Amino acid sequence: MVTHFDHVTIVVRDVGKAKAFFALLGFTEQQSVVIAGGQFSSYMGIPEIEAEHVTLALANSSPHIEVQLLRYRHPDPVLDSDVSRLDKLGFNHVCFKVEDIEAEARRLSASGVELRNEIMEFHDRKLVFLAGPEGVTVELAQWLTR
Repeated sequence: MVTHFDHVTIVVRDVGKAKAFFALLGFTEQQSVVIAGGQFSSYMGIPEIEAEHVTLALANSSPHIEVQLLRYRHPDPVLDSDVSRLDKLGFNHVCFKVEDIEAEARRLSASGVELRNEIMEFHDRKLVFLAGPEGVTVELAQWLTR
């Protein structure tokens, strides 16, 4: 039985830019290694894989939450020209809970993060989409108490 969300992995071209984005959300770098060789090729299903693997963790979160970044050295990553489309099949977005969505939206906008829409209320939450690294959609949610 699943106990909680563990991590999401995002393939990026610019690790520094992705780390800066997630730092704004409170994630800090835990480790950075290069993955390569037969074990990783077999596990990932990618022959001759070689990639920088950076683990970011949300400080003081319980349960522990990670965003893992992969920057491929080999092979070249496949570009998903529809990654930001929310009407395609497959992965859609990742969402993180916040305490004050309006304050977070102002702070992130002031730091250059693009809000994809206006804040809206839906199912006891306030929600907003952000344009994340490589066009991945990141959502923020503030749970409302009634």
